[in-house]
Amino acid sequence: MTDSNEFHYPQKFLLKASAGERVACELRMRIISGVIESGTILSENKIAADYAVSRSPIREALKILASENLIRLGRMGVEVIGLTEKEIQEIYDVRLLIETFVFERIIKMDTGKLARELSKILEMMKIAIKYRDADEFALQDVLFHESIIRSIDHSYMLMIWDNLKPVMECLILLSMRLRVKEEYEDFTRVIRNHEIYIEAIESKDRNLMLESLHLNFDDVQVQGTVDDLWMSQQMQAKGAVQKND
Repeated sequence: MTDSNEFHYPQKFLLKASAGERVACELRMRIISGVIESGTILSENKIAADYAVSRSPIREALKILASENLIRLGRMGVEVIGLTEKEIQEIYDVRLLIETFVFERIIKMDTGKLARELSKILEMMKIAIKYRDADEFALQDVLFHESIIRSIDHSYMLMIWDNLKPVMECLILLSMRLRVKEEYEDFTRVIRNHEIYIEAIESKDRNLMLESLHLNFDDVQVQGTVDDLWMSQQMQAKGAVQKND
């Protein structure tokens, strides 16, 4: 089994994490990157030795990964399941569903404070790219979108986001590390896309938000998904207005 620093979870992300959470983050990253392949049988004793921790944090880590369907706990050991391309697609489907829903709530709010907060995060993203710090960029990118979701104060939508976040964060980290190495120029597009997000939120412009969703998801979504979900949210919004009338 090969390993590399590019497949490790950033330690600066783990300052407040428990020992079990730290192990879970590291194993999650290695499973999603394919360093630990699907079908691999993991040993609690070996993991404990590799990470120099007791069995208790290892059990905590394995329970976390099992809840994310990345591993299967059985009598014969711990089997790695990993992520299929279909499951990765579904993660982006859910993320798109969340963001289309959230925008319909945002346009009914005062968005000035949120736009300023997002602008600050975007400046941090620009600095990260200037210094080719893919990990910091990924951290700020996740924070950018999480700030949008948190702004509508919807507890169940946030719960869905929190459940999705660990796996999605690894996908973003791996993507940004590869992009810095092989497609550095593409960050100009990525930054511009986030600028459009802010412009759409500040102006409450649905056309701008739809443009931004296309820029953000078309390379990972099947054709038509953005428009289909967008129209679905539009219809729900109109239905709610008519019902209230």
